[in-house]
Amino acid sequence: MFNSNNFSRRPGGFRQSESPREQNGPSNGGRKPRQRFVRGAEKVEAQHTQRPRFNPNNSDRPAFGERHQRPNFGEHQQRPQRPAFGERTQRPAFGERAQRPFNGKKPQRNAGVYSKKKRIEYAQRVEDPTKPIRLNKYLANAGICSRREADDFIQAGVISVNGEIVSSLGAKVLPTDKVMFHDQPVKREHLVYLLLNKPKNTVTTTDDPEERKTVMDIVRTACAERIYPVGRLDRNTTGVLLLTNDGDLAAKLTHPKFGKKKIYAVTLDRELDEADETVIRNGVTLDEEKIVPDALEFPKDDRKHLGLEIHSGQNRVVRRIFEKVGYKVTALDRVSFAGLTKKNVARGRYRFLTPKEVHMLQMGAFE
Repeated sequence: MFNSNNFSRRPGGFRQSESPREQNGPSNGGRKPRQRFVRGAEKVEAQHTQRPRFNPNNSDRPAFGERHQRPNFGEHQQRPQRPAFGERTQRPAFGERAQRPFNGKKPQRNAGVYSKKKRIEYAQRVEDPTKPIRLNKYLANAGICSRREADDFIQAGVISVNGEIVSSLGAKVLPTDKVMFHDQPVKREHLVYLLLNKPKNTVTTTDDPEERKTVMDIVRTACAERIYPVGRLDRNTTGVLLLTNDGDLAAKLTHPKFGKKKIYAVTLDRELDEADETVIRNGVTLDEEKIVPDALEFPKDDRKHLGLEIHSGQNRVVRRIFEKVGYKVTALDRVSFAGLTKKNVARGRYRFLTPKEVHMLQMGAFE
């Protein structure tokens, strides 16, 4: 029952319970009687025993806001630092790269060998072993040099066929003959076909005496074989350019009698008049040859931009056609050549032709 004597309403302090159960030690578990709070009494802090921290070696409590330092694992011993590669004792500074130890071999840059995983193996042309071939063409197909350079080597007496020196131009050999160049056997290279989206300010040549940037500088690391451009594009003309070491295919694509189709995107310095358009459609005479375009269209609203389809292979033929009627070509881009386009090939990039495209070119399926 409630006992009014157990609780005092007098302000100003605590009073212990006078209950015999609370005063009896064994009945209370041997604990001290709990002090009861009386309104208005001063706050009394309970004395608690210090609980040991997780680090027995550090008995002092950290200051307010600080954290205890946990001991390193392994019997409070410092973890050994793993050395960097090359047995370096210090790590590189922020923003610097660690130098790998020199192994005596310098890294090869622009070695001219592309990955075998990216290499496309084309079907090799089967040659008639009884059909002779000119020696300079045989050397050019082997990737040794061009036909003109091969004539110089033949006259210099550095080419031998079946153990005999050949110095006469026009000499022919069989595919089964043993041809030596500077006492080294000559073997035919794997055929390579590459399509380049030519950028501006690049010369379409294998070697430039003025040391300007050439298309060969772009494809130098594309393959190990010696390739060369098929046809030419002006220095400021962009677009599709084929490079290969297949001399027979290059001759078919560039000879005028085959008449391979070329499509250009032309930008003029001013709009083309209808009268001048009629003159171009009827044909313009260049070098005593009448050049008649196959198609002339205006894909945009203005008449400064037009598309021109032509089969002629004359040098600078598109620019000369418009110069003949008083216009200047400010931008010229070849978007198609012999059925090959620059789709998905960025400016200044290249790709290898697929075996299907090569077969179509060899069969003459493309116009």
